[in-house]
Amino acid sequence: MRKLSIAVTLAAVAAVSVGAQQSQTPAPTKPASSMAPANPITHSMNGYYGAVKGWVTMAAEQMPATDYAFKPATMPASDHKDIRTFGEIVGHVAFANFLFCGIASGMKTPADMTGVDKWTAKADLQKGLAASFEFCDKAWAATTDRNGATATQLPEGMGTSTRLATLALNTSHDAEHYGNIVTYFRAKGMVPPSSQPGK
Repeated sequence: MRKLSIAVTLAAVAAVSVGAQQSQTPAPTKPASSMAPANPITHSMNGYYGAVKGWVTMAAEQMPATDYAFKPATMPASDHKDIRTFGEIVGHVAFANFLFCGIASGMKTPADMTGVDKWTAKADLQKGLAASFEFCDKAWAATTDRNGATATQLPEGMGTSTRLATLALNTSHDAEHYGNIVTYFRAKGMVPPSSQPGK
């Protein structure tokens, strides 16, 4: 009987001890996945847009105003009349930003920006480019993984798409022309923004 009593007492002590230890153990931290953004797909795609936006913006700033009329062409002028000048590339990117981000979001291009692709002065083009990226920033900010599936109608007979895919198409288009910009920078003996050492 005494052995049984001792055994019960020891079991009770052990239970209390375990309970005390459990009460002192901090709650487990939440898994890393709980720290993920609310819209992971849109968030990740927006990150690439931000990188391309930064490169194009820096390029527009760093290219001297006198070289906004530059186009890297060694063939006869009659064979490269359709090649854009640096300034025309900047204006084209700004125009496309307003176009595609407007389609994705339903916003309208500001009236004072409708002719941005025809501007030639560096200061004007920088202003137009900055405004176009602010326009796209608003489109991205209002896009979620859920509403990103909303149908859109692309221009020039390109067919139907979705809100998020339209924004991704715009980023791809910006990146395509950033590739042109890299060529222009190299032709002028300049290092393009994406290859410049981190500051």
